Amino acid sequence: MTLAATDSGLILIIIGGAIVLLPMIWLIATFNRLVRTRQHIKESWADIDVELKRRYDLIPNLVETAKGYASHERAAFERVAELRVRAMSSNGTANTQALDESALLLGLKQLFVVCEQYPTLKADAHFLSLQQELALTEDRIAAARRFYNANVREMNQLCQTVPTNLVAAIFGFKPECFFELSREAERVVPRIHAASMTQPIVIQEHPNTD
Repeated sequence: MTLAATDSGLILIIIGGAIVLLPMIWLIATFNRLVRTRQHIKESWADIDVELKRRYDLIPNLVETAKGYASHERAAFERVAELRVRAMSSNGTANTQALDESALLLGLKQLFVVCEQYPTLKADAHFLSLQQELALTEDRIAAARRFYNANVREMNQLCQTVPTNLVAAIFGFKPECFFELSREAERVVPRIHAASMTQPIVIQEHPNTD
């Protein structure tokens, strides 16, 4: 066997090996990317869940404080309590949770509209402190939601675009649901000015950044 023939055989082996190995390397890399993205989705949802629970814990104190000044506004208080229980009990998809959270936010908005009618309540230091903590919690929820939706967006792209969708289908990866509030709940969230705890509660509009 000549040297040229040996070199040609070696080249063919290398080419054949590359043809086999490169697709396998790509397959493994794509699979690992899908796994990492799914894990990021779980972790970012856990972050949202922590902040939602913080909101649930704040609401009863907020309502009880408001009752001390506006006890006859029973309908608003009961509505918020009902929406809170519904949101806490939600254990479906992110879409289902988003519907319940949107309803709760709108209920809170209505509660604060009612509170606007009571100057002594608006000046209550404990009520304003709870309001501020709720505002900070809403900011953390919004940040966690953006992170979660970014991970969902990556997973959905992997599951819907060629050729990564083939790997996703083989190993059972599926598109995930975004956690998106209703337009009204997204744009109007209870806020207070942190610069002065003696200032009245205001409702600020926040555009959708997702």
